[in-house]
Amino acid sequence: MAGSGVFGEIIDGDVFKYYADGEWKKSSSGKAVSIINPTTRKTQYKVQACTQEEVNKVMETAKAAQKSWAKTPLWKRAELLHKAAAILKEHKAPIAEALIKEIAKPAKDAVTEVVRSGDLVSYCAEEGVRILGQGTFLVSDSFPGNERTKYCLTSKIPLGVVLAIPPFNYPVNLAVSKIAPALIAGNSLVLKPPTQGAVACLHMVHCFHLAGFPKGLISCITGKGSEIGDFLTMHPGVNCISFTGGDTGIAISKKAGMIPLQMELGGKDACIVLEDADLDLVAANIIKGGFSYSGQRCTAVKVVLVMESVADTLVEKVKSKVAKLTVGPPEDDCDITPVVSESSANFIEGLVMDAKQKGATFCQEYKREGNLIWPLLLDHVRPDMRIAWEEPFGPVLPVIRIGSVEEGIHHCNASNFGLQGCVFTKDINKAMLISDAMESGTIQINSAPARGPDHFPFQGIKDSGIGSQGITNSINMMTKVKSTVINLPSPSYTMG
Repeated sequence: MAGSGVFGEIIDGDVFKYYADGEWKKSSSGKAVSIINPTTRKTQYKVQACTQEEVNKVMETAKAAQKSWAKTPLWKRAELLHKAAAILKEHKAPIAEALIKEIAKPAKDAVTEVVRSGDLVSYCAEEGVRILGQGTFLVSDSFPGNERTKYCLTSKIPLGVVLAIPPFNYPVNLAVSKIAPALIAGNSLVLKPPTQGAVACLHMVHCFHLAGFPKGLISCITGKGSEIGDFLTMHPGVNCISFTGGDTGIAISKKAGMIPLQMELGGKDACIVLEDADLDLVAANIIKGGFSYSGQRCTAVKVVLVMESVADTLVEKVKSKVAKLTVGPPEDDCDITPVVSESSANFIEGLVMDAKQKGATFCQEYKREGNLIWPLLLDHVRPDMRIAWEEPFGPVLPVIRIGSVEEGIHHCNASNFGLQGCVFTKDINKAMLISDAMESGTIQINSAPARGPDHFPFQGIKDSGIGSQGITNSINMMTKVKSTVINLPSPSYTMG
C-alpha cells in the first residue's frame, strides 16, 4: 500500500507531501490537487497544491545546494546515483502500483518502467564520469599567423538549476532521464511532475532522498499548472528546462528566458510499408507500435502509409491481431487499458467521428466505455480527415493507401511533427534513401519506433522538439564549455 513502510513519511493522512530542502512538507496553501484514477474515474490520490512563494524558496535552496554540489568529486556524485538506482529497483512494487492507479499502465509495463529507470540512472553515472572526466587542450600555433604562446584548456561545467517536467505516460522514466544527467553534471534539480503520475514521481524522489543526496539539491513541487506552471518555467532562477509532453512545450519555448531548452513534444510517427516488406513482421510491429500502452506514446506508430498492392493483405493481418488484444483494467495486465482522462477519450472520439463522417472504413466497430476505448483500425483514410494529421494518443490507427513511395514520404514530411518514423522493406538501399528523405529525428528500419535504448540519441524536428536526448546528449546539454587560456611570454621576450 502506498504510504506504508519506507514511504510512510511522504504522505500525511490521505495527501502526499511535496519535497524541498531534503524534507517532506505540506503546502501553506492548505489545498490539494486530486488525481483521478482513469479506470474507476474516482479520486485515487491527492497531492499538495504548492504556492509561488514555495517555488521561490525551492529555487533559492536549489541554487545554494548546486554551488557545493558542483565541487563534489565526480566519483562521489556517481556513487550516490548508483545507490539511488539500487533503491529505486528495490522499491519497484509500490511505484508500479502508483503507475497502475494514476495512469492505468498495465501491471507488467509499470514494473518494467521502474526497472528501466534504475538502469538508466546507473548507466548515466558511468557515462557521466567518462564524459566529464575529459577536457580538451588546444595550442595557438595551429591557427594561421600565431606562435605557440597560448594554451587553451576546456572543460564542461554545470548550468545551475535544471527544471525537469516529465509527461504523464512515462512519469518515472522520463523524470530520471532528466534528473540523472542533471545531477551527474553538477546541476541541482527541480522536478514538476504531471498531475497524473505525481505520486509515482514522489515515490521515485524518495528513493533519491534515501540514497543520501545533499539537502536542497533535488526538489519536487506539485500543484496546479495554472498556479505555478508559468511561474516555474519563467522563473529567473532556472538555468535550463527539460520538458517532455505536448503543445505546452511550444508555449514554454516562447515564454522561457535565454536558457538551454530540451524539448520532446508530440509526434505523428509514420510507418511506410513497401511492396517487398515482410508483412507478418510489419503487422506485429504495427500492433506493438500502434497499440501498446493504448497508443499513448509519442513514439507510437500514428499513421500507416502502405503501398496499394499489399494493403489488403496487410490490413487483414493487422485485423486478425487486433482481435486478439485484451481490453480492460491495468490490474489484469490487459493490452488495452483506459486512456488517461475523459478529455483525452473525448478528443479521440472526435477524431473517430470525423473519419466516420468522411467515409473511412472501420475495421472494427467503435466501442467506448468511460475512458476505455477498444482498439480501432481505420482503413482508406484520406488526407482530408483529421486523423491523418492529428495525434490521437489513443488506440486508434489510420491506414492511408499510397501509390508510390514518394507519396508516402510527402505525407510524412507535410506533417508539422517530425519525431520518429519507420520503413519496412527488404531492400537496404531503398530503406536508406527513404530514411534520408523523411524529415524526422529517428527512422527505424524494419521495426516500430521506440525511444530506447536510453543511451541512443533521441530527438525530434519541427514541432516535435528542440535539442537531443539520450543519456550522453543530455549530459552534454546540461553543461556548458568553460575555457581557460594560459598566455606564455612571446619567444623574443624569453630568448632576449
